[in-house]
Amino acid sequence: MSFGFVAFHYPAPEHVDEFVGECHKVAEALRQQPGCLSVGVWVTPDGEAVVTNAAFESEEAFRATAGLAREMGATPDGLSDLEIRPREVHFLVSR
Repeated sequence: MSFGFVAFHYPAPEHVDEFVGECHKVAEALRQQPGCLSVGVWVTPDGEAVVTNAAFESEEAFRATAGLAREMGATPDGLSDLEIRPREVHFLVSR
């Protein structure tokens, strides 16, 4: 069973491009980790939210990346200096 997440981030309008750049750095680091199947970085058409998602072979593979993600500031409970409201993170399992 695959494990994943989708996260909605709300950077300040003047920081969207910078935030997207940071998300791409995290995405590239995650792609290099064993068990990572895919990572995406999206922006809503109105530019109000940056949406990130990833899929892993298992929950264990996802959890193995937690330390790396935390070092890069990409944690579910995080709020970077660029964001104006808390992230909304949803964990997913394939069925």
